[in-house]
Amino acid sequence: MNIMHVIFLYNSLKNNSIENFVPRTILFGGKSAPGYFIAKLIIKLINSVAEVVNNDPDIGDKLKVVFLPNYQVSLAERIIPAADLSEQISTSGMEASGTGNMKFALNGSLTIGTLDGANIEIMNEVGSDNIFIFGLTEKEVDHIKRVGYNPYEYYRNNTALKTAIDMIANGYFSSSDISLFMPITNSLLKSDQYMVLADFASYVNCQGLVSKLYRDQDEWTKKSIINVARIGKFSSDRTIHEYAEDIWNVKSVPIRLNGKQT
Repeated sequence: MNIMHVIFLYNSLKNNSIENFVPRTILFGGKSAPGYFIAKLIIKLINSVAEVVNNDPDIGDKLKVVFLPNYQVSLAERIIPAADLSEQISTSGMEASGTGNMKFALNGSLTIGTLDGANIEIMNEVGSDNIFIFGLTEKEVDHIKRVGYNPYEYYRNNTALKTAIDMIANGYFSSSDISLFMPITNSLLKSDQYMVLADFASYVNCQGLVSKLYRDQDEWTKKSIINVARIGKFSSDRTIHEYAEDIWNVKSVPIRLNGKQT
């Protein structure tokens, strides 16, 4: 969904349809399992979109896309402190609650995300006014799946979404192999397991709110500081203390370091 939004921004810049566009550098990182074909193809798509966007003279420095290979802790140590916005955009109910979003918030990033996993806990701590929430809830996801999800309806009824998918399908980002990304577009239009198309409009609207707030640097900085100040619940000290008391049933033992009791 993130790369689909990049294509939306690219088209908006080409068409001059966004006033006071807020320049962005969008970083992607991650790894694919050796046999995960679609994941590898998505990484290829990200790099292909980046090649087009980054070399378009109409875009200039307004929009840059970077894929950082071999994402690992040493790279995260450089990325996380530098980030303004943390993208936590899993489909509600499908995220195995990680800790990356906590690290971003602790370092002052504002979060854009769904009501899923630890995003919910972060929202409860920092307040709903200091986080960007979009998309379907877990109950809404379940309901749509029960009654029958038809991703093609979202494609047909959203011009920006249709344009982005058509550009991918028609080889705009793969001129040497027009059909290269057809497995991705076919998956989106025929099954869309992660309901990307259902959440796309809400995501784009929420990203608009992100840009609007970023123009007000005083307010953005205020919310950033609030995130840092209220994220203490997720510290390792509190977590270990709670595990020791509630799960391991062990008590802390004072020790002496350099003759001093701690």
